[in-house]
Amino acid sequence: MLKQSEILAAFEETKAYLSGHFLLTSGLHSPHYFQCAKVLQHPGHMTLLCADIAKKLEKTPVDVVIGPALGGIVPAQETGRLLNRRTLFAERENERMTLRRGFEIARGERVVIVEDVLTTGKSIREVAEIVRECGAALSAVAVIVDRSGGKVDFGVPLVSLVTLETVTYRPGECPLCRQGLPLVKPGSRKQGGKP
Repeated sequence: MLKQSEILAAFEETKAYLSGHFLLTSGLHSPHYFQCAKVLQHPGHMTLLCADIAKKLEKTPVDVVIGPALGGIVPAQETGRLLNRRTLFAERENERMTLRRGFEIARGERVVIVEDVLTTGKSIREVAEIVRECGAALSAVAVIVDRSGGKVDFGVPLVSLVTLETVTYRPGECPLCRQGLPLVKPGSRKQGGKP
């Protein structure tokens, strides 16, 4: 198992840990951003990180691994491969997370959600709702980086490789905005009127 310091070193080595003024997928602002795609583009890092997730999930009952698009696709796929489990992803359609492309989750299947970064848990909660609507059981949630410091509760075990409590601000309370720093949105979710 990798130490948290080794994982953070991989983020720094691949320039995936960014500092500045960022609009997170959650709608919050932060001076720090974890761009997991930059780490996961390297097969060695991807396999090591997902092998640690798979190891932490080895006693978890799982039939299906699912990741929210876009950030969860790669870690879910690699984790599913390592666990030898069927893997799929949910994506947004008309502002709602849904299963497309013929993906299905059967009633009674045991599901693990894998995501790259957790801040508020919105995307994970949306995927969990899909799991419930299908009549399946959510067994666990796994993330590479938990920015909430372990404060988000999904009612099932949460597996994370890195747990940090990073600074976030609501848009109207952001000191970085007041300083006039340019706001950068590196994430994948389109921001609408509701953060």
